[in-house]
Amino acid sequence: MKNKDKVYAFIDSQNLHLGVLNSGWDLDYSKFLTYLKTKYDVSRAYLFIGFVPENTSLYRTLQEYGYVLIFKPVLKIKKGKLTTYKGNVNAELVLHAMIEFPNYQKAIIVSGDGDFLCLIDYLESQNKLLKVMIPNDKYSTLLRKFARFIIPINLLKEKLEKK
Repeated sequence: MKNKDKVYAFIDSQNLHLGVLNSGWDLDYSKFLTYLKTKYDVSRAYLFIGFVPENTSLYRTLQEYGYVLIFKPVLKIKKGKLTTYKGNVNAELVLHAMIEFPNYQKAIIVSGDGDFLCLIDYLESQNKLLKVMIPNDKYSTLLRKFARFIIPINLLKEKLEKK
């Protein structure tokens, strides 16, 4: 990595959070950002996240860590006593990666979602793809052709797990 290279990370928060949880551990977001800054010299980390008013203290904490939060309105879905939220951030992540395109030399995409194939493909064709960090071992087969860029976050569990 050249010192002048500006590296941005674009993080699909739900894919990251659920992927790590499904692997049986909880990610420490402060440690994760420190890792990105230390290992890859990330200067800006965009975290794409659904906005739920009850989570404002979580959002404030993530911002204090240094993440730039990009919010997506969510749909509140009630099924009996259970309430879930649906907020797909894929379009926002791709849009912001392209808006910021002139401002970075390398990008890290944090998601195992095949919906990002077009973005990852384009970044690689422009020599701007640094890494694709996947939350667990289950990721879209569409991303297999980028195997040389893929880093499974599970391999970093010891460093990044919330204690």
